[in-house]
Amino acid sequence: MKTVILIPARYASTRYPGKPLAALRQADGSSKTLIQMSWEAAQAIAGVAAVHVVTDDDRIKQAAEGFGASVLMTSPDAENGTARCAEAAAHVDADLIVNFQGDAPLTPPWFVEDLIAAMAQDASADMATPVLQCDAGTYAMFAEDRRNGRVGGTTAVFGADYRALYFSKEIVPYIDPGKVPATDIPVYHHVGVYAYRPAALEAYTRWPVSELETLEGLEQLRFLVNGAAVRCVEVQARGRVFWELNNPEDIARIEKVLATQ
Repeated sequence: MKTVILIPARYASTRYPGKPLAALRQADGSSKTLIQMSWEAAQAIAGVAAVHVVTDDDRIKQAAEGFGASVLMTSPDAENGTARCAEAAAHVDADLIVNFQGDAPLTPPWFVEDLIAAMAQDASADMATPVLQCDAGTYAMFAEDRRNGRVGGTTAVFGADYRALYFSKEIVPYIDPGKVPATDIPVYHHVGVYAYRPAALEAYTRWPVSELETLEGLEQLRFLVNGAAVRCVEVQARGRVFWELNNPEDIARIEKVLATQ
């Protein structure tokens, strides 16, 4: 199964303009941009035919080419990362397209490798995405963001067959604050990586924007609303800390992790 990774990156983010070019301090005291770190993380994934940064912004294009990345330019009209990947997918030869988020440089390679393997084994899945059970530290970061009115990570709810039921920027399922268990917290952090079959990605561009997608600001809900089979793949942290860069406050969180690696 020929797999191609696309890293959608846009400059004009509403919550964090210029996010792909944000600099993060590394363990050795140097700095790298978020897009470079994401590209390097994607390069570590086994079994991939190619990795491309996908953008409509010349500043991101120049930065990416400066550290050796392949860049595919897309229209500025792309409404989100999935739409940008769908546009770029027309220019690549692949059986599976992986949307590797440009704001998740802490994504371990095995998260994506497990995702690719699950799609190879489950022919009924139109797309798949990883989920990671929250430990106490991650759950605390979710709760802190909500208390402070910040939109942080996303949570996922799925059935016994691992088919996705819902994704939300709220903490779902709700747990009474006084009853949050110390271990085995039944909340799953949605890892913002997607593997699509080309037909599902093409269909996405034909479906209208759904109300749930608009309310939550989550593009993957369009697949659920239209009956696509979305497979959640539970992955293991193996001692690694995972968090995305959603807000400027997340830079310190990620730099703290980088200092220990």
